[in-house]
Amino acid sequence: MVRQLVKHDFDLVYGGASVGIMGVIADEFLRLKREVVGIIPEFLSNLELSHLGLTNLLVVESMHERKQKMYDHSHAFMALPGGMGTLDELCEIITWAQLSHHHKPIYIYNDRGYYDHFVLHIQAMAENGFLKREHLNLIKVCNGLDELSRFLVQDFRS
Repeated sequence: MVRQLVKHDFDLVYGGASVGIMGVIADEFLRLKREVVGIIPEFLSNLELSHLGLTNLLVVESMHERKQKMYDHSHAFMALPGGMGTLDELCEIITWAQLSHHHKPIYIYNDRGYYDHFVLHIQAMAENGFLKREHLNLIKVCNGLDELSRFLVQDFRS
């Protein structure tokens, strides 16, 4: 997946940790000579082991500031399989798009069906009148590298 993003000339903006799946992805972007910006709240800096080898590591005061800075530095958003923090960030960026705060692409990398239940849930929200049907189009679910590449070409014409 990293090679697909690099092929389309993407750099990485993420939460700034040296551990977990995003730490591995950051290392791969760096190995491929891409820019990597990490943004981590001060209180998590020591707990998550800030990645000290990044192109730029920004330490901010709060989770809210982290999400705003990540938004400011990004041209698109992609959620990989993750935990509650990932879900929080994904839902907030979708909400901002729903409110027309931005028109940046939002991708969900649905590795091995990880986000199937989430996608079904937001479809149920639309079916039950809690979400406008057109807002389902704010999210592009990528079920593999070919689909991801097709969306990137479509959205960025690279």
